[in-house]
Amino acid sequence: MKIALLGYGKMGKVIEKIALERGHEIVLRKSSSDNYNGLENADVAIDFSVPNSAVANISECLNLNIPIVSGTTGWLENYSKMTELCSIKNGAFIYSSNFSLGVNLFFELNDYLAKMMSKFNQYKVAMEEIHHTQKLDAPSGTAISLANGIIENSDYSNWTLENPKVNEIKIDAKRIENVPGTHSIFYTSEVDTIEIKHTAHSRDGFAFGSVIAAEWLVGKKGVFTMRDVLELN
Repeated sequence: MKIALLGYGKMGKVIEKIALERGHEIVLRKSSSDNYNGLENADVAIDFSVPNSAVANISECLNLNIPIVSGTTGWLENYSKMTELCSIKNGAFIYSSNFSLGVNLFFELNDYLAKMMSKFNQYKVAMEEIHHTQKLDAPSGTAISLANGIIENSDYSNWTLENPKVNEIKIDAKRIENVPGTHSIFYTSEVDTIEIKHTAHSRDGFAFGSVIAAEWLVGKKGVFTMRDVLELN
């Protein structure tokens, strides 16, 4: 499989290593200042760029009918435009705030726990996420996905980085050197706390999941999620 890497920072280089180990070929390594020369030769593209490049990268792929996997966060105000373009072009597109297989199982656990805890209003939910200091967006896309999972399965209506109002989920976003990503959910009452937590040990899990998603996407048409890739639907 021929892969275009749209974004060739630390994540792009880890994705490259794993893709090559799995027998794939890299036909484009695009940094922010580079053009798209070689993209037309790709079977699939993987976008781990920056928020202000993601929409252009995804659009370019869909216009060329190249399946695109995006793990860039911080651009989701334009997500509906990209899914609409995918539909118009009869393309293939997967976005995930986190491609780690473990995190996607954690998403399922979070949804299930939120649904169960919604019956017990003595527990108040809060979240913490910790990432490396180079991460540009806060809270992380993964934290937002987790918060939305709670909102969809409970009476909570919003998340906030500030002091929470009634029915708001407080997210404490921390930035610490050399932390790939840690996400914790706390349900606290006067008598106890229930906590679930996912800790990434390296970037390899994110990279491996994105390559798995790219392998799965080739030959398909439509807008998909990691739930489709992992057959969790």
